[in-house]
Order: sequence, then structure tokens, then C-alpha cells
Amino acid sequence: MILKATIDWRLCFIADSEALVQKDIIKTIDQAIEGGATLIQLRVKKWTDREFYFLALEVKKRLFSRKIPLIINDRLDLALAVEAEGVHLGQGDLPITVARKLAGENLLIGISVNNVEEAIKAEREGANYVGAGPIFWTSSKTDLRPPIGPEGLKAICQAISIPVLAIGGITAASVPEIMAAGASGVAVISAIALASDPKEAARKIRKFIDIDLKK
Repeated sequence: MILKATIDWRLCFIADSEALVQKDIIKTIDQAIEGGATLIQLRVKKWTDREFYFLALEVKKRLFSRKIPLIINDRLDLALAVEAEGVHLGQGDLPITVARKLAGENLLIGISVNNVEEAIKAEREGANYVGAGPIFWTSSKTDLRPPIGPEGLKAICQAISIPVLAIGGITAASVPEIMAAGASGVAVISAIALASDPKEAARKIRKFIDIDLKK
């Protein structure tokens, strides 16, 4: 288990099975890591539980030696089954307090938030981080909530003390204003998954993140 204090939040690649339907998920994850991804979230919506489990198990094995955390989207049971480092919940999933009771203190628990009120509640209930967004419009999710823009992100970052990952329509070009708003890092799907060269796409995003952090 990777210690919470050692998590590098800079670049989370959300490996979404729908976005990667035309690509090899494992290979794309490898390319994203080679390009600089520091965190992997596995998001599978339409596979069977068995298929999701064996994919997550394989990803976990590959990440372990690299000391890169694996976050499972939505499915607390599968996160526990493969001994992932964390689970990411949506507003319609299990309450954080219930997830914490089931998972204990060793599992990272993150949750998607769309406003300051949700962010404050998440921190109060024991979330380890929040995914704030969508920052911009994105086609990666069908249940899209109102884009909050950099200003909405800034308000969330100023309201809580836990890490904030910005998500939603983020590209390398938009990273500077995202980081300037106070985000701990960015989480992307399409920017890497749909790129012709995922490794290079990740590298470009990391370049802008690291430039900003050096300021």
C-alpha cells in the first residue's frame, strides 16, 4: 500500500474503457506513465464484474513496481478486491462515511464535486481528495454537470485543504490557468486516451504542470 503522504497528484490519467474502446487499455496506461502520469484511475462502466476485476488486477500488478497508485472509479468492492490504493466516488455513489466504514483508513477516498458546498462536505466527511469539475465542457461524460471554469475551481481550492484534482475538458494548453487556480494536479481522459501518441500527450501536459510548479 502506497502511503497517502507520498501521493504525487500532478497528473492523473483516467483510463476509461469507453474512451479506449479502440485501443489497448494496458498499453495506453503504460504509455501515459512513460509520458509522466503519476496516478491512474480505472473507469469501467459496461464490462462484467469479472472482466473489470481481472483488468484491474493486471493494472495493479503493473503499477505496483512503479509505485504508482491505482484508483478504481465507483466500485469500492473491486478496489478492495484488487487492493487498489483508492476509490473515486460520484455524488450518486455510496456516501463517503459509509465507504470509509467499509474500507478503513488505508484506502484513499476521492469524490467528484461541482461546487464549494460539495467540496466542504467532502472534506468534512473524510475524503482524501476531490475531483473538481467539469472545468470546461467535455464529451467524456454523459451526465455532465455545469462547467465551473477556472474561477469555480479557484473557489473550491480556497475553501478546502485536501488535494484538488481539476477535471473536464483539460488540455495541455489550459494547464497553466488550472494550476494557477490552486489545483494540486489535473485528471484527464480524452487528452491522453484519444491522442495519436498518448506518451507524448502526457509529456506535454506534465511539462506545463511542472513549469507552473517551479514558479
